[in-house]
Amino acid sequence: MSNTIIVKLTLNDLRSALQQVGYRVEELTDPVVNLTYLRSATGGLTFDIRPGNWLADAESLVDAALTAVLQVQGELPLDLVNRWNATRRFARLQLSQQFLVLSLDVSVAGGVTADHLRAQIDIWDRLVQELIVYLRDELRELSARKGTTAPVEQAAGYENADVSGQAAALQ
Repeated sequence: MSNTIIVKLTLNDLRSALQQVGYRVEELTDPVVNLTYLRSATGGLTFDIRPGNWLADAESLVDAALTAVLQVQGELPLDLVNRWNATRRFARLQLSQQFLVLSLDVSVAGGVTADHLRAQIDIWDRLVQELIVYLRDELRELSARKGTTAPVEQAAGYENADVSGQAAALQ
């Protein structure tokens, strides 16, 4: 990558940046809001790259959100989410009803280098890998204490999600 200053992005720019570091990326359209976005995966966990704030040209944006959604089945202690957020930077974990969402905002506002954008992708990859291990370990301990099964799996409805494989990876 070069140190060219990036002040705006397109979905194609984001796709290229992800593909340059080895991700497979597909383009999808959300039928509810008619919004085009990208989808990829790492460590068996599917994630979306959703556009953020569009510039006046309506083709470029200054930020995007990387989000991984997991479905919670049963009860997930909020303490588990809070511990993650207290010990990690850059991305946040959120529990909303039956969904657990990891998200990271990527911004080029004010200008960033291509190396900085690459570093943000690397941070995301590392955090997703850490989340998988964290949930597997924490849920195993929780299950052992309560004698139940793990309450989190990849969110249903994602065409490329391997729900059974993800649940097994977390247990």
